[in-house]
Formats: sequence, C-alpha cells, structure tokens
Amino acid sequence: MAPTPAARDVAIVAFAQSDHRRRTDELSEVELLMPVLHQVLDATGLKTSDIGFTCSGSSDYLAGRAFSFTMALDGVGAWPPISESHVEMDGAWALYEAWVKILTGEADTALVYGYGKSSPGEVRDVLTRQLDPYYVAPLWPDSVALAALQAQALIDAGETDEPALAAVAARSREAASGNAHAQVRGSRPQGDYVVHPLRTGDCPPIGDGAAAVILAAGDRARELCARPAWIRGMDHRIEAHGLGVRDLTDSPSTRLAGERAGAFERPVDTAELHAPFTSQEVVLRKALRLGDDVTVNPSGGALAANPVMAAGLVRLGEAAARIHRGESDRALAHATSGPCLQQNLVAVLEGES
Repeated sequence: MAPTPAARDVAIVAFAQSDHRRRTDELSEVELLMPVLHQVLDATGLKTSDIGFTCSGSSDYLAGRAFSFTMALDGVGAWPPISESHVEMDGAWALYEAWVKILTGEADTALVYGYGKSSPGEVRDVLTRQLDPYYVAPLWPDSVALAALQAQALIDAGETDEPALAAVAARSREAASGNAHAQVRGSRPQGDYVVHPLRTGDCPPIGDGAAAVILAAGDRARELCARPAWIRGMDHRIEAHGLGVRDLTDSPSTRLAGERAGAFERPVDTAELHAPFTSQEVVLRKALRLGDDVTVNPSGGALAANPVMAAGLVRLGEAAARIHRGESDRALAHATSGPCLQQNLVAVLEGES
C-alpha cells in the first residue's frame, strides 16, 4: 500500500543551474539544458534510469512553437520510456507537481527542470499574452508598464519611495557578486527611467537560462545528500485575473500560500523571493512578514538573473543549496507568475540539526 502523504518526508537533494546570459544564440534549448541535467545527476550519482518521475516547466510562447518541451526531452533521454509530465509554467510549479507525486507514493525520486530563452524575441510583448484576452491584452500593456503601476501605487500609499527601491537594487546586485551564475553582478547606477517610477536598475535583466533539482523521499534523500533540504510545506494561490479589482500594494495570495505552507509557524533565517522588480520585494516582504533579521535574496534574486520559466525554480534551488551547505536551517522560497505578482508559490525548507 502506498504511504499516506503525511507519512512521507520529501527533500531537495541536489540543485544545478546554468550561467545565465543575455544571449545564447549559439545554443538550442536542449544544448542550454543538457549540462545542467548532467550536473544535477552527477551530484547525486543517479542516472536517468534511476529517476521515478520527471517534470519540466517552460513556455511555448517563448520558444515560438507548439509543444516545444518535447524537444527538451532529447536532453533527458525518453527511451526506454519514462514517467514524465510538463507544466506551461515556471519550473517551480513543476517541482510542486513532482512533490505531490512523491507524497502519494507513486515515485521515490524526481527530476525537475525549467528553462527559457528570452533573447530571441521581445519578452515584454510576449508576456502580454498572459493578460485578460478581452479587456487588457488588446491594449498591449507590457510587464514593465504594469510593474510601474504597482510601484506607483506603493509610493502613493507611502509604503516606499524611489531611494528605497534603489537600495533594494543595490543590495541584491551586490549580493550577487559572489554568485558565479548571476547575469548582473555588483551594484551599479539606477540609470534612466524605463517607465516612471521604475528605472533600469529596478527591472530584471533579460536573459537565457536553465535550472534543475532532484527530489527524494525519506531515507533515500539521506543516502543522496549529506544534509537534505526537507520540504516542510508548499502551497500556491492566485489573485483575481482582473487587475482593476486587485489592491496592487498587497498580495493576499502570497500571504495565504505562506500560511498554508507553514511559513508563519516559526521564523525563517533566509528568504529567496522571486521579485523581478524592486517594488515587488516590498509587497512580498509585507505579505510574508519578513523582518530585517531575515537574509533576503543572498543569491541576488531575480534582479541579478531572471530566466523566464526558470527563475522561480532557481529561488527554490538557491534556498535548498544554502541548507545543503549549512548556511541556513530554515528557509522560505517564493516563485511568481503573471503580472504584478498574480500567482504565487511559497515553500518552507528545513535542514536537520
């Protein structure tokens, strides 16, 4: 009989990511992904045939063709046949599906990966396709313009100002100085306005990248990793689709996901927040009740590297990697999708003492 979900502990036991770059014209999605898959498998000594379930996250809109994820399976190796699934979302949601798969006892190990190449097209235009197709998408408001609306709402409400946003950018990119995979490392001038009140420094870099993690249950996790990052809870929630009915200065879906994931039961020491714009960190800190005693985005976060469809999975992987290295005991990881933090996933990870 398969164990009940409550009887299984699941952990992230390995994490790998690419060097995120502005352009990878010389690489296909498969060539971008393959080194990352080899690295994460080598970290555990597993082979593809040892993996019980494989799940990926990517977007056909970025690739410009239908069922583009099937090409990436060439890098995984789908023969002999494997148990595989795909989500048209950030890889963080693929990790959620794999976690549920292991909880139900249908697998003991899982390989999860996400990837995206934003460089071939205009990603600001591509992302308009996820908006309300009747009332908003025909107006073509891009992702930066919508984030600027959110930032201005925060400033008007007295919750932040432009110098505070610049400080978020400087801290994040300075933290990325020690991250060899980051696309933007070291603080720099905020630059000119992109869409007021957001300057260049308030916005994420456009680039290509991939990430992968391996999940394992119970004693299998302990065999594969000296200090597994145990997933103590994970949940994802979504806001109303209509931007006009939302309070852009708050994120109830993040707060609810955090509550259901157990984020408020005990303090965390680290938080990896998927905040592509500086103003979004302000919203997420409030929703997740993160004080100044919490180390936020020690990797640099999405302001240092924001590969669409992989950046959320990177947040989970970076939080887990700090637990693996003994630099964190209890970490929160967050991923988002959609305009102005529309959909949010929160996970709580812990290491064994």
